[in-house]
Amino acid sequence: MEKATFGAGCFWGVEAAFRRIKGVKATAVGYSGGTTVNPTYEDVCSGTTGHAEVVSVDFDPAEVSYEELLDVFWQIHDPTTLNRQGPDVGSQYRSAVFFHGPKQQAAAAKARLEKASAFPGPIVTEITPASEFFMAEDYHQQYEEKRRKRLF
Repeated sequence: MEKATFGAGCFWGVEAAFRRIKGVKATAVGYSGGTTVNPTYEDVCSGTTGHAEVVSVDFDPAEVSYEELLDVFWQIHDPTTLNRQGPDVGSQYRSAVFFHGPKQQAAAAKARLEKASAFPGPIVTEITPASEFFMAEDYHQQYEEKRRKRLF
């Protein structure tokens, strides 16, 4: 089992996209890349903690490669907008790959270069070592699935 961590805007939809991938064994939404220990959603939304909303992905590399997860990451958001995804604005919504080891770092850097011509502007995705992951509150976990169940 390996771990991947991605920031691509509001973590609700990002988590839902990764949960659909064969080989993804578990996901969790939370906060990474900041300075506050155990931040709350309100703390992160204030923009003062430095955290990004992220999805932690546990995956089986025998079923899905890290490169395939990166492909999904590039497809589900706009990596050319700084601190914004759709209507969500703030550094917590930044595009980020938090890599776990040198192989992931190399793969993310290579993918970023390869994807550069596919977007209308320069890619602003940060590629940085994984920092401590703080789990978001329970009501954020698998939010899209919970919401769909309430609607039907």
